[in-house]
Amino acid sequence: MTAYSHERNSGTFMYKPLADTIIKMDSVRDSKLLKDKKSKSTTPIKKSGGVADTTKNNSSLKSEVKSHADDSTLVDQEHQITYLYGNARVTYEDFELDADYIRVDQKNHLLFAKGRIDPVTHRYVGRPISKQGKDKPLLSDSLLFNYKTKKGKLYNPASDQDGNFLSGGVAKKLDSTEVAYRNVIFSTCDLPYPDTHFGIVITRGIAEKNRIIAGPAYLEIEGIPLPLAIPFGFFPKPDTKTSGIIIPTFGEDQKLGFYLRNFGYYFAISDYMDLTTTGTVYSKGAYELNSTMHYLKRYKYSGDLSLSYGSHNYGLQGDPATKDFNVTWSHSQDPNAHPGSTFSASVNAGTSTFYSNNPSYSNYNIQALTQNNLRSTINYSKTWGSLFNMSLGLGHSQDLTNKTISLQLPTLSFSMASLSPFDSKERVGDPKWYQKLTISYSLQANNSINNLPEAELFKGNTLIKNLQTSITHNIPIGLSLNVFKYFQFSSNVNYTEHWYLQTIRKSFARGSISGLDSMVTDTLNGFKRAGIYNLSTSLSTKVYSTISFKKGNLIAIRHVMTPSVSFNYNPDFSQSSFGYYKTAVSNAVIPYPYSSQTYSIFEDGFPSAGKQAGIGLSLDNTIEAKFKPKATDTSGKPKKVAILQGLTFSTFYNFAQDSLRLSPISFSAHSAIFNQKVNLSFFGSLNPYVNQVLDSISNGQILKYTHEINQFTWQHGKFPTLTSFSFSMSGSLNSTTFNPKTPVQPGSTLQTINPQQAQRLAVINSDPSAYVDFNVPWNVSFNYSFSYNNNITSTNTTNTIMLSGDVNLTSKWKVQYNTNYDIRARKLAVTSFAIYRDLHCWDLNIQWVPFGLYKSYNITLKVKASILQDLKLSKRSDYTSNQSFTQ
Repeated sequence: MTAYSHERNSGTFMYKPLADTIIKMDSVRDSKLLKDKKSKSTTPIKKSGGVADTTKNNSSLKSEVKSHADDSTLVDQEHQITYLYGNARVTYEDFELDADYIRVDQKNHLLFAKGRIDPVTHRYVGRPISKQGKDKPLLSDSLLFNYKTKKGKLYNPASDQDGNFLSGGVAKKLDSTEVAYRNVIFSTCDLPYPDTHFGIVITRGIAEKNRIIAGPAYLEIEGIPLPLAIPFGFFPKPDTKTSGIIIPTFGEDQKLGFYLRNFGYYFAISDYMDLTTTGTVYSKGAYELNSTMHYLKRYKYSGDLSLSYGSHNYGLQGDPATKDFNVTWSHSQDPNAHPGSTFSASVNAGTSTFYSNNPSYSNYNIQALTQNNLRSTINYSKTWGSLFNMSLGLGHSQDLTNKTISLQLPTLSFSMASLSPFDSKERVGDPKWYQKLTISYSLQANNSINNLPEAELFKGNTLIKNLQTSITHNIPIGLSLNVFKYFQFSSNVNYTEHWYLQTIRKSFARGSISGLDSMVTDTLNGFKRAGIYNLSTSLSTKVYSTISFKKGNLIAIRHVMTPSVSFNYNPDFSQSSFGYYKTAVSNAVIPYPYSSQTYSIFEDGFPSAGKQAGIGLSLDNTIEAKFKPKATDTSGKPKKVAILQGLTFSTFYNFAQDSLRLSPISFSAHSAIFNQKVNLSFFGSLNPYVNQVLDSISNGQILKYTHEINQFTWQHGKFPTLTSFSFSMSGSLNSTTFNPKTPVQPGSTLQTINPQQAQRLAVINSDPSAYVDFNVPWNVSFNYSFSYNNNITSTNTTNTIMLSGDVNLTSKWKVQYNTNYDIRARKLAVTSFAIYRDLHCWDLNIQWVPFGLYKSYNITLKVKASILQDLKLSKRSDYTSNQSFTQ
């Protein structure tokens, strides 16, 4: 049989099928409940789809009883009984009742409701759904309710109380806040009785507003009673978050000994914020601490803040312990909360060995254990209309391999949109050429520390000594015109000025000689500015060519070429007249001559050296095909398919240089296949000049080096030398890739989710690997990359492929995989597998790394319900137990 659960949404009732939960009634005990005879003296009045009389009688009712039925309504005027058939509905004050059949006894103030047997499917349908005030709806097989005293009895009820489910047995409503239960199942399994997988059978109990007080109760799994019983019990039924103790898990680590993991306390600070503090201790002295705060205010903001600290000793006994810490913060703001301004944060910072020394923090996630960089951004932006925009941010980048840190403390960006100063709002007709002139402004301020050793970060005045401050102003002036009907002409004059609070001076160390020179860099405090300017113009057009087809589904193929010629001028700002560059000279010591080095007095190397005055050439190509519409396409419009999204060739000829004026010829292309799901791209560079290979001797060894001469390769009958080439192919395919028109459920946005959905989403965001989507039968993501580099004397190639995805073996079994393969070395990199089994109320999760440094496995069987996350069985072999693992 099929029942229907009930959800309240915008004043309408929604139904979803549930398994049959009807309980057979006793003919003697429930004789009054089953009694449904019509009085012989009644005069029935049939109203098809009508509304029953709702006038008040002489009783002490405070409100009217309103009723309605889609099929028919019968009224027994003598006994004041109304019979409602077919999608019946009765409301009284804050009480609502829906069922297939409802009997209203106005004389005794009684409501009786039940479902019916569908003659076609033979299923029990139209079960009563009742709701009072702000209480959640109750589903039952039948019910008897006194709407005056608010007392009643429900047979085989089913209700949901924030992840706790009650079903089966009998429920008797004593008043507005108390309900008596008999033989009901208290469980986190949402399947109603008798399909509940597991739960506690409460033989007798009373449910109050925030708790259930039970008499004798016992555990039942798959309908089988277990010899685990209690004489009485107390079950919380809170309508708000409640603080409580977090039960730890037990186990053993090969290196750290026995452990008591994740014991702590949960603080329900408010409806918008909670705090979870946990700790882990090991028998050999190591320990871990973590404190995580979640906050959420609907339509405003949400976020997570986590602080972690660990002390471990993976070495010999008596060695000093390694101290690690990590800070993560994620904050997002609803875009409609403060129009015109946004604030966001994504922080992940800590010691470089935190993830390797605290593998349980990331649940032994291979990607977290093998990552090489940590990054953080905190950003606030503000816009004023459509003209001005400001952004203020903090940044952090950390190299875990080299143990260096780069900081941005802070960065400020301010920009003004392009203006046309000579144009007028009252202009009529096409603008004059000078009215097309545009001007804009931008400011970028940076306070940065680059590649600072991790150990020096918090020492003394390290930050002040290494902080580099600069402010950049940029004023571009542009003009764009259509000339000779088919050509686009553009010209730009750009002025850039940098402000610095520090400059540098370089010198050779005293006593150094050529070949053994050491450079010393000093930092000088003081304001210094540097301004540069440049000019660029370009002329471009488009050339179209089309091949038409008269037969088949292919209509035409179109090729579009976009040639472009540009002129660029940039002075040589390394000349001494500008004062931006200086020269360091070493001492001349016989037999070594002196050596010199020209350098910029600014840390970032601004401005670039060398004069540029030349012509740039580029050619871009696109190819597109047009197909006839399919017979099922009601729009009747041809379908366009991009064959080649771009193929570009470019180079530059600099007249200001005395030799080697032609720059390397670069080429690139990109396209996509399978409904734009798979991306293809390549890039390369050709050197047009001849390279000579010469020999030198150093430390008794012959070394080869190259020397470029001012002769083109085609002068020697050769093609330009390929110096670099890279190709990549990446994509993500799944079962919906070839069916892109899969409908999306309406209203499924972050703005429309309810608090329960928001809480589940927060859990998924905190641990994406914990979420498994069985709705997608298969999914595969791949990334193939090939690179070739040629420096004439030697070549280097890389050839790798990354593969990850999942596949549903059945509707309940899923296998996930992640691997990397070096084709050139013929070796597998880190490879991991995960096997999931959906047990409805339970989850079986197997994580396996079959080989390598992180060889390990982890098997976990746990309850899905968030309230019972600590009810789990785990078996793990950590990678720290491998003989090859050393810390």
